[in-house]
Amino acid sequence: MCSGMLNFTPASPDQAGILVTKWRDKGESRFPAPENMKRILLLSDTHSHIDDGILKYVDAADEVWHAGDIGDLAVADAIKKRKPLRAVYGNIDDNKARIEYPLHNRFMCEGVDVWITHIGGYPGKYNPNLRMRLAEHPPKLFICGHSHILKVMFDKKLNLLHLNPGAAGKSGFHQVRTMLRFKIDGDKIQNLEIIELGGKNAKPGPES
Repeated sequence: MCSGMLNFTPASPDQAGILVTKWRDKGESRFPAPENMKRILLLSDTHSHIDDGILKYVDAADEVWHAGDIGDLAVADAIKKRKPLRAVYGNIDDNKARIEYPLHNRFMCEGVDVWITHIGGYPGKYNPNLRMRLAEHPPKLFICGHSHILKVMFDKKLNLLHLNPGAAGKSGFHQVRTMLRFKIDGDKIQNLEIIELGGKNAKPGPES
């Protein structure tokens, strides 16, 4: 475990309506779901890194969401060849990424109002530039990256779920590479899983 790097504040299941499990990467990427559910893979801070260990989870999703600091756009292109991608640019991303992707990406996925931005903060410590907008029109799901620290937190005041998937890339101070995945069923977020890809020097597991 990445002690001190994983800030998992359980969104009380009674409030967030989700079940959170932890998933260590052992080569198994299957994520079965009924046809009426949408399977989402959430990652961030790839910093130009992509490998088979990430792509096998891409293949098991219906959509992939990237919360910024993509790095080389070859990362996004590799994902888009396999599954639909929604993304935002981060602070290390160049002009090409900023032309292709927005700073903020707000959209409806099934019945869930989603807002993705790279530097957004978290409940109790939101980005000052966003606090008023969040308070006036909060989404149901607020997603950020940047910190390289995985967070799952429920904001009781704004009645929203905050997710930060940590960093899937190899650049940065994090010790364990992480992603999140979950299912959306109508207006419900379900079966949230924490994916640990291993240390920054770990080799990807076998394809499944």
